[in-house]
Amino acid sequence: MSKAKRVKGAFGVVSSVTAATGAVTSLKRARTDRDRLLLANAIASIAVAITGALLAIRSLRKGGRDK
Repeated sequence: MSKAKRVKGAFGVVSSVTAATGAVTSLKRARTDRDRLLLANAIASIAVAITGALLAIRSLRKGGRDK
C-alpha cells in the first residue's frame, strides 16, 4: 500500500473519531435538555461516525483495494 493511501485511511479514522466525539457531546446535551429532535440527530451522527470509521479501517486492512 502506498504511503498516500495509508495517510488517507488514517485521516478517515481520525475524522470519524472527531465526528463521534462531537456526536457524543450532542447526545449528552440532548439528554440534559430532553430534546428528542436533537437526540435523534445525535444518534444518527454516531451511526454515521461508526460507519465511517469501519469503512476507513476496512480500507486500511485491504490495502486500499476496492471490490
